[in-house]
Amino acid sequence: MATALITREGFEALKKELEFIWKTERPETTAKVSWAASLGDRSENADYKENKRKLRQIDKKIRYISKRLEALKIVDYSPQQEGKVFFGARVVLENDDGKILSVRITGYDEIFGRTDYISIDSPMARALLKKEVDDEVIVMTPEGKKVWYINSITYDKAKN
Repeated sequence: MATALITREGFEALKKELEFIWKTERPETTAKVSWAASLGDRSENADYKENKRKLRQIDKKIRYISKRLEALKIVDYSPQQEGKVFFGARVVLENDDGKILSVRITGYDEIFGRTDYISIDSPMARALLKKEVDDEVIVMTPEGKKVWYINSITYDKAKN
């Protein structure tokens, strides 16, 4: 299995999410389970059953994020990337119809809930890699070939 890549911002966001779940969400749910258990008969206690289910989901998410954090490789900006599209690039594209598309190439773990982030493994990202401003990019989609032109390439030059 290939190493999973992530930007530094994405890694920090995952750590922050894990911390929130561990320090806030889990203790709140544990308290609800304890309260519901104190009411007596657990076999017909909907609050107890629901909060136990939620606690199992929280624990599963904690395990998943913890394992992901161990497996991820942070990719920071490097001056050698300047002028070309690589991991972490923000790329503004335009097609022949004048449609503008702005995307950032990131790791799989960062794309959820974002319409402006694309996975490094996506067809668009693969087509963009190593290209420069004004290059023509041909992306194979289920509808056929799509042609885009690169208007700009920028990187977040984060503190390491």
